[in-house]
Amino acid sequence: MPTRISAFLALVLSGAVLAGCGGSSHSSTSKTTSLKASQPPSAAAEPQVKKVWEEFFSSSTPPSAKVGLLQNGQRFAQVIQAQSKSPLAAHTSAQVSEVSLTSPTTATVTYTILLAGKPALKNVKGTAVKTDGKWQVGDQSFCELLKLQGTTPPGCPKA
Repeated sequence: MPTRISAFLALVLSGAVLAGCGGSSHSSTSKTTSLKASQPPSAAAEPQVKKVWEEFFSSSTPPSAKVGLLQNGQRFAQVIQAQSKSPLAAHTSAQVSEVSLTSPTTATVTYTILLAGKPALKNVKGTAVKTDGKWQVGDQSFCELLKLQGTTPPGCPKA
């Protein structure tokens, strides 16, 4: 099981690192901010949060885009770039099963990390944060995944 977790985290992190570097975050922001004002805040936020999480962990999202999808992503740009070079990175994705707003700027996310379409980490709880009007994967959640892999970069928040 530890080998599976390490492999999974390497894959997840490589996908996550790719998503945090900028690029595609602009297009997702323009799409998500155009939701109707008549929607309740949670109804408008849930699909935005889900999209951000799934893009961040997608193997098709470039590392430069992943940086923009991660809270304080610039702190982790090197980690994301390094993880993207892992052979497992090409097979990683995430599936969000639940988003619960805990405040106007934070949400709890329940997600599963998939390797080659198969669950590697099931029903993991994470945090999304809204920064400057856009939802991002919480850096604390990213750091928790890194800790499972056995590394804790200097940019991680203190627990």
